[in-house]
Amino acid sequence: MAEYIPTIGLEVHAELKTRTKMFCDSKNDPDETCPNVNVCPVCMAHPGTLPVINKEAVKHIVKIGKAVGGAVADFTEFDRKNYFYPDIPKGYQISQYEHPIVLGGTLDGVALTRVHLEEDTASSSHETGDYSLVDFNRAGVPLMELVTEPVIKSAKQAGHFARELQLLLRTLGVSEANMEKGEMRVEANVSVAQEGARGTKVEIKNLNSFKSVERAIEYEIARQSAALEKGERIVQETRGWDENAGKTFSQRLKETSQDYRYFPDPDLPKLWLSKISDFQNMALPELPWQKRERYAKVYGIKSEDIEAYVTDEALGGFFEGVMAVLGEDRAFAVLASNYITSDLVGLMKTSGTGLGILKPESFALLMRMARDGAVSSRGAKDILAVLFVSGGDPKQVAEEKGLLQQSDEGALKAVVQKIISEHQKVADEYKNGKESALQFFIGQGMKETKGSANPAVLKKIFIELLK
Repeated sequence: MAEYIPTIGLEVHAELKTRTKMFCDSKNDPDETCPNVNVCPVCMAHPGTLPVINKEAVKHIVKIGKAVGGAVADFTEFDRKNYFYPDIPKGYQISQYEHPIVLGGTLDGVALTRVHLEEDTASSSHETGDYSLVDFNRAGVPLMELVTEPVIKSAKQAGHFARELQLLLRTLGVSEANMEKGEMRVEANVSVAQEGARGTKVEIKNLNSFKSVERAIEYEIARQSAALEKGERIVQETRGWDENAGKTFSQRLKETSQDYRYFPDPDLPKLWLSKISDFQNMALPELPWQKRERYAKVYGIKSEDIEAYVTDEALGGFFEGVMAVLGEDRAFAVLASNYITSDLVGLMKTSGTGLGILKPESFALLMRMARDGAVSSRGAKDILAVLFVSGGDPKQVAEEKGLLQQSDEGALKAVVQKIISEHQKVADEYKNGKESALQFFIGQGMKETKGSANPAVLKKIFIELLK
């Protein structure tokens, strides 16, 4: 079989987080469950109504453009994208065509074509039988559309890009981008061809999970490659994705821009963004890639831990709070991060309550106790479990639970002498070069002291007395 090289471009839609819709004062509420309540004459396209631009939505797109290093337009305008479908009450969608707000930029190593602003459509549900229902709560919600260059080469790369975009939108605070709620939808343009040739683009619509993005692209690459191998022609079309069957299916022939008959919307003003003070000197939060770099440089923690803090804002904030108490100490950072990403995350998953009442200050004090040898690793885990549920002072918990480690050499020496006398044969083996015997003795010491002995001190005493 000949080698076919995939070429992939993505178009991503994300509903923006604003108080009202894009061109009217109806509420923008993605959690509304009662249909057709967040509507008004404007978003229902009643005759004689006029749209008004939502400034906050425009600011969100400008933020995204600055974050990805794109060129934010001086001049921009809105256009009418004409097509007829039950979820478009006006018979056209207000979008942007020739003059988008953002051109270019890169994200996750992928070159971007544009980022523009438009209004969302209503949502349709296809009931059993011969009818469908339309809910206009979503009609007119501000919608970002981001288009990549066709430079993505694998399904895995496409999935990674989509995850990074979701993370960016949440970091900027412009969208929740929950794919399971339809707040972020991905469309993939896929073609395959042999080296030096050009393939025929097929669009896969409305992929609503990262897993679906990757599976649909993998399937389409395989489908087109197999068809070309058999001498068949690939049709430029729009295809859907059947999650249960694990394959794409034909929906309709692909439209071109001419089919939509774009023209500037005469009811909306042109925008010269450089003349609007609200769009100047907009501050951005620390971006995900900047945070990754800082965590690696300052704290030296594992890349897996860094990713956990970057993707989980609450967990990352907790780590930052702990390190604000401990200072920029890399050894403390590694120790604290190990406990957070293993033991604390485990407690969170078991309880399903998030971080609960645990305070960064209490956790930081527990880390000091663990590093200083005041409590053992096992003891620190047990104390953390108590703090997670009840809060409190880790030192007091350690005292109440008898978890403070014994480091008094005088007190531990008697324990060591007793163990040696009871296991003389093992002592002789150690003296004859069997190093593993030392671990046996330390284990016996921990057992004898019910885990309260400092293992480092125990080891030191055993070595001294077994000479």
